[in-house]
Amino acid sequence: MKFIFPQNYNFNSKILGIIEYSAAILDLIWGGFIFLIINIFFTSISTKIFVFIILFLPIFIFSIVGVQGENLIYFLTYMIKYFIKQKLYFYEKI
Repeated sequence: MKFIFPQNYNFNSKILGIIEYSAAILDLIWGGFIFLIINIFFTSISTKIFVFIILFLPIFIFSIVGVQGENLIYFLTYMIKYFIKQKLYFYEKI
């Protein structure tokens, strides 16, 4: 069976068809960072699990769902660029 993809179709490979590789790497780095910080500050295992879930789950869900299909890395770079240089452009239609 042969599949024909249109030229304007953006094909992105994903892990299990859900999450893009760049977002998964970012999630692993974020999860590892949180894990290291939590192990330094907390001793109780239930507190560690609770804090890890609270800090990791929103980012993980955001990387799966995304913003209108946009990649998490691109979205974060757009947000950082906007916060650094906040300008509002008005164009006049001639």
